[in-house]
Amino acid sequence: MIFERAVRREFAQAAAGISVALLAILTSTQMIRLLKDAAGGRIVPEAVASLLGFAALNFMPILLSLTLFVSILLSLTRSYRDSEMVVWLSSGLPLTAWVRPVIKFALPIVLAIALLAGFLSPWANYQTADYRQRLAAKSELTQVSPGVFREVKKGGRVFFVEALSSDASQVGNVFVASVQEGKLGVVISNSGHQEVAANGDRFVVLDRGRRYEVEPGTPQFKILEFERYRMRVEDREATPADQTPSRMPITELLGDDSNPARAELLWRIGMPVSALILSLLAIPLSYVNPRAGRSANMLIAILIYAIYTNLMSASQAWVAQGKLSFWVGATAVHLLMLLPLVILFHHRMAVRAVWRGGGA
Repeated sequence: MIFERAVRREFAQAAAGISVALLAILTSTQMIRLLKDAAGGRIVPEAVASLLGFAALNFMPILLSLTLFVSILLSLTRSYRDSEMVVWLSSGLPLTAWVRPVIKFALPIVLAIALLAGFLSPWANYQTADYRQRLAAKSELTQVSPGVFREVKKGGRVFFVEALSSDASQVGNVFVASVQEGKLGVVISNSGHQEVAANGDRFVVLDRGRRYEVEPGTPQFKILEFERYRMRVEDREATPADQTPSRMPITELLGDDSNPARAELLWRIGMPVSALILSLLAIPLSYVNPRAGRSANMLIAILIYAIYTNLMSASQAWVAQGKLSFWVGATAVHLLMLLPLVILFHHRMAVRAVWRGGGA
């Protein structure tokens, strides 16, 4: 009992450090992508934090699965390197005795992965898509970022502002290009502001500027100077995000017989199952052979993890394409990975029996 508590404590300490490191890497990568989108004007800067939180929920099942596998693997590898495992085996205890503390440690994390994959991750996917839809439906001016050309109305109008107030009510050094009735118009102004009419319509009012108007293919053009120039901006109607399989809770997926829905259900069921199998695989994979080098077992573990995840992705794609039945895809990969688990346990225990027999 004392031994199991000590082992689980070591697993937890390793998992805490690994999860923080992986979370920092994945969050930084996602942050760079979102900041790039914000700098390009595809999303507003205020949306970065919310989208980052949704993205974190989305990749959390994979992060927890990898954390569980690596934490158990590293902890047991340390036991081999420090000869603690030699003492364990010399005392007559089998390698399978590690299964119980590993499962006790892994089960809460596996349940968390199942909850995340079944409910929270699809909810985060839907919220991300819905949030982007609502952002896209906002007024043209709120989508503009200072120093960036921004297309609205599918390229029918292009905005550029050099300065923009925090509430988007004041703009400075404005450039607007638009096409109306086959004519290209360019408006340039030093400053402007927003106005709201009595009926709720919103306008951008530009002060002291020029409008250039030309009809493509002809030499004729007009130059107009103005003191005030009003342009109407409007919020588009926000349409709900599409309810794709990746955004549906698992309770709805169970009632959907389409191939994409079956493929998504296969992935969500496979995530906690694979996490449990990987945690058990870490026990025999942690064996360190001094003659083969200290990193040999880690390379094998990385290879097995990559093969496992790629097989799951391939089976999901085949089910989505109708090339593979759901039940075959849901069971074949995991049963296939149970084979090296049994072989590795048998091999390690056979080596131990030979070693004990030779010692006797």
